[in-house]
Amino acid sequence: MSTCLLCEQPDETGGYLCPSCTRATVGRLNALPGLYDDLLPFLTPGSGGPAGRRSAAVSAPLPVSEVVLSLRGPGGVVGVVEDWLAAVRDARRMPAVPPVGSIETRLQAAVSGLVGHMPWISVSWPDAGTFAEEIRDLERAGVSVVDPADRSDRGTRLGACPAVDAGGVICGAILRHRPGAKVVACEWCGCTYPPATWPGLKTWMDHDARDETRNGMQEEVEPWQTAS
Repeated sequence: MSTCLLCEQPDETGGYLCPSCTRATVGRLNALPGLYDDLLPFLTPGSGGPAGRRSAAVSAPLPVSEVVLSLRGPGGVVGVVEDWLAAVRDARRMPAVPPVGSIETRLQAAVSGLVGHMPWISVSWPDAGTFAEEIRDLERAGVSVVDPADRSDRGTRLGACPAVDAGGVICGAILRHRPGAKVVACEWCGCTYPPATWPGLKTWMDHDARDETRNGMQEEVEPWQTAS
């Protein structure tokens, strides 16, 4: 019997990762390409929205999210996964494979390579714990952007923020009404919407959603719930 290097629980298989952590790591690896794609809309909120029709509600253009930029950049998700694949191949005395293609193609190839090595990693590689922990942290970093973990504090999802910056770009970040909050506030652009504005806010959200549908960019939005 050994101890799993990730969950630190006894492992009757005698390997470096228990079967549960091995399956979880495979699942996290397979989720990374989709998570990488899901991060794109969060890079610059409102970058794909229709041109504005209302008076400007944001004083300056929205910044690029450094967190998302680092995750989607060459040294982010794809860099981490490729580095681990190179380490595995080196440990197994296999020749290096140079990355080829777009970042999306490289990421999928690296993920597929690591998944294929998982039976060996979990049983035979002393670095399996560090590897599995970094893959877990990488997935959590992405999920924290696209789907925050603290659901109890997320509130009701209302729709896309309709505020327009000085350049005529709609914010587009997701607005939420949190329990007990008297004002809906956009975490990206800082615009606030008191209760008196909520009927008009819903109208603008519906209008923008119809525009996006016509442009082939429809996003599923939960029904509006009146906040109190």
